[in-house]
Amino acid sequence: MGYLQWRWGTQSSMNTSVVRDTKTSHFTFAMQLGIPHTFMMMSYQYKFQDDDQTKIKGSVKGVSLKIKLNRASQTYFFPIHLTDQLLPSAVFYATVGPLVFYLAIQRLVIKPYLLAQKEQELEKQREGASTETARKKQEAESAVLLMQESVRRIIEAEESKLGLIILNAWYGKFVTDNSQRHERAKVIDVTVPLQCLVKDSKLILTEASKSGLPGFYDPCVGEEKSLKVLYQFRGVMHQVLSRDNEALRIPKQSHRIDADT
Repeated sequence: MGYLQWRWGTQSSMNTSVVRDTKTSHFTFAMQLGIPHTFMMMSYQYKFQDDDQTKIKGSVKGVSLKIKLNRASQTYFFPIHLTDQLLPSAVFYATVGPLVFYLAIQRLVIKPYLLAQKEQELEKQREGASTETARKKQEAESAVLLMQESVRRIIEAEESKLGLIILNAWYGKFVTDNSQRHERAKVIDVTVPLQCLVKDSKLILTEASKSGLPGFYDPCVGEEKSLKVLYQFRGVMHQVLSRDNEALRIPKQSHRIDADT
């Protein structure tokens, strides 16, 4: 949103402003050309998504820097007067200062705060779902026991024609790179439930969460999950890793593993 305004009189001026307002931030840029005051102003406000409606705002106008923090009913205001004269050095620090300050706040305060808030929300979800997860786990284990005989017959039929044999299958949260080494993998063994779904040497899963399949349950509520399958088809090893809501069709030529591997 922007506008241009002209005023005429004892104090004439022409000013323009550009404003961008979102759920998490508010940015304003304004410039005035006039007598006796000519200036440029820029402000940025970050809105924390918490119960206290915390906001932090930084603004620069000419040779002054202002920092403002709102939290619940408390307001902290830090006006910094850089100089009484319009010097190039003052303008430089007034321009670069807010940027450096914002980057420091973003890295040292905002990002850690958002990460901590996300982890806190996940912990609340886990606590609220712990009883339900235990119930689902028990139901899944009971279903797997009932599948044993059916799976035995399916495996015998598939082995007789060198068909599709599920060797191992895991479902849940996988640790896939070095940046996640501090995290713990949360997966469950779903080899038996997947083999039970094999029909005519094929396994087809639709675009839906796999946690609803017989013998499955959600081992990590609120976190991203994947399905990893190691299987054998026509005597050749195959492996695939797919996202939770991604459709999956087995077997596929692209899943083949090299003999050396």
